[in-house]
Amino acid sequence: SPMSPGSPRAPRLPRVVVVGPTATGKSALALDLAERMHSDEPATRAEIINADASLLYRGMDIGTAKPSPAERSRVPHHQIDVLTVRDRASVAAFQRSARGDIDAVESRGHLPIIAGGSGLYVRALTDDLDFPGTDPAVRSRLSERAEREGTVALHAELARLDPVAAERVEASNTRRIVRALEIIEITGRPFSASLPRYEDIAPTVHIALRCERRLLDLRINERARAMFDGGLVEEVEALVDQGIRE
Repeated sequence: SPMSPGSPRAPRLPRVVVVGPTATGKSALALDLAERMHSDEPATRAEIINADASLLYRGMDIGTAKPSPAERSRVPHHQIDVLTVRDRASVAAFQRSARGDIDAVESRGHLPIIAGGSGLYVRALTDDLDFPGTDPAVRSRLSERAEREGTVALHAELARLDPVAAERVEASNTRRIVRALEIIEITGRPFSASLPRYEDIAPTVHIALRCERRLLDLRINERARAMFDGGLVEEVEALVDQGIRE
């Protein structure tokens, strides 16, 4: 087409998402896709949007298998090293920031490739998800009830108020049950209304990597050994000094 990729009339490429279990090669595939696209279509570049919550943290490099500086110099990466270990990760804050990155990438006529292993963080970018706020008083009261009455009792209450949510939240998951009841109380809407519907907000190609379990176990073991050989203990010691325990 004679139109430049950044032209308002140029057809927009579908976004790409790469997901899968740890050690299946998501980061490597995202990098390869980005470089292959530029090789095949020199006028089109790709930029990678990280959606793995652990990679948000500076200093958590070896233990998260974070893409190296050399790899990140080959293709632009976003949402990496944006928090200190004393910061609390928030999927709502991530959604606002990362969607801003995606809009900026597309405004340049480039292709966003979302790569990550944190399911909710990925869905926060691909789905029409909103994240209701929190009320510490309501959450504290519900947590106290969970301790006093038991998680099963609160799950039964969730089943009465929102049967769809109760089916999707494990009866033993106290934290999620408390959150569901909190949202129902502070919004007046079912918790299920805020759950992923697996409907893309923009045309998106989803690539889900799978690996035979025995092979995956071997890859994870090899990665873990490489992490220790590469200085994992020293990295954690440095993070402790930075306040990761707190």
